[in-house]
Amino acid sequence: MTRFLSLLSRELRLSIRHGSDTLAALLFFLLAAALFPLAIGPAPETLGRLAPGIIWVCALLAALLPLDRLFGAELEDGSLDQLLLCGLPPAAVALAKAAGHWLTTGLPLLLAAAPLAIMLRMPEDGIPALLAGLLPGTAILSLLGSAGAAIVLGARRGGVLLPLLVLPLAAPVLIFGVGAADAATGGLSPRPHLLLLAALLAAALPLCPLAAGAALRHAAE
Repeated sequence: MTRFLSLLSRELRLSIRHGSDTLAALLFFLLAAALFPLAIGPAPETLGRLAPGIIWVCALLAALLPLDRLFGAELEDGSLDQLLLCGLPPAAVALAKAAGHWLTTGLPLLLAAAPLAIMLRMPEDGIPALLAGLLPGTAILSLLGSAGAAIVLGARRGGVLLPLLVLPLAAPVLIFGVGAADAATGGLSPRPHLLLLAALLAAALPLCPLAAGAALRHAAE
């Protein structure tokens, strides 16, 4: 556990040192969502109805931005081999990288979602359900993204392959996350959708690091 926390601390320090990646993801999230009122019009009813889908799609795309360098920097400078020899299993190394991605990308997106929902005129009844869905949803996106980044590591045009690999896998997260917010807005319980998101997180938590660890081991050979 000490080695895992040390690796996670290292990831956070590197993210702070290269804060432009987090800032770019956050600005993309805000600017992409801000373009929708210009395209579909400023009608509050229309914006409020589409706000959950807009926020979820923009969060998904913004979370993909820093993934290209999640393992690529270590592969380029040779430190990937040292990470795999630090005494942790490759799956634990991948889990630490995914946790670092969520803390530096997913969490800021989650914090920015509430004011963005207000800007898009989303009904107040749906905002708590939106945030409750984004909490496990962004964690799942980080886990899926870390697995995808490890799988395409070292591949030609890996930056193009990564979204093609992750986006279809993230579709259920998007569906259930938007469904929770829509249910709360319509006076229904968002609990079934949130429970499905929790189930997806419970499945991704062990499976994605194992897949990422196997891909990292293969890339280092």
